[in-house]
Amino acid sequence: MCFDLWISAQKVGKQLEKYHRASSLTFAIQDGPQAGQTVPHVHIHIVPRKGGDFENNDEIYDAIDEKEKELKNTLDLDKERKDRSMEEMAQEADEYRKLFS
Repeated sequence: MCFDLWISAQKVGKQLEKYHRASSLTFAIQDGPQAGQTVPHVHIHIVPRKGGDFENNDEIYDAIDEKEKELKNTLDLDKERKDRSMEEMAQEADEYRKLFS
């Protein structure tokens, strides 16, 4: 199953890389609260990257950590998380579906 997860992430990543006109990808998994995981299920962050987006390449991880801290300080995910509407999710799905057609 883990193998299938990475194959899927690579397929999705290739399409997102083209869609965002990126030249590379960063894949990240945060497993457990001390690793910065805020949603308690397995998922992979796929971040399209472009040359010069960070002065030092590994600063991406600091940026991810900082964004996670901001979310923890401003949002109680159990109480304040607002699901997107079906229309919003359908629109996003339609746009991404075109990448895999």
